[in-house]
Amino acid sequence: MTDRNGGGQIAEELRALVSDAETLLRSTTNAGGADAQEQAQATLQDLRARLSTLEDTVRARARDVDSYVRDNPWQAVAAAGGVALLLGLIMGRNR
Repeated sequence: MTDRNGGGQIAEELRALVSDAETLLRSTTNAGGADAQEQAQATLQDLRARLSTLEDTVRARARDVDSYVRDNPWQAVAAAGGVALLLGLIMGRNR
C-alpha cells in the first residue's frame, strides 16, 4: 500500500541514503579521528532509528486510510472529488 502513495519510495530513498552514509563512513575511517568516527556512527544509528519509526508510521497510516476507504467508499470518492473541484477552481483563477 505504501508504494502506491509514495511512502514506499521515500523509505527506499532513505534506505539508500543510510547505505551511502555507511559506505562513506567505512571509506573515511582512516581519514578522520576517532571522535569524528564515533559521532558519525551515533548519527547513523539515530538515522536508522528515525527511518524505522517513519516506516512504521507510514505503514500504520496507510492501513488506516485503506481501512477507511474500504469502509466508506462513497465518502472517500466525494472527498476526493471535492478536493479536486477546489483545486480546479483555485488554479482556474490564477490564469
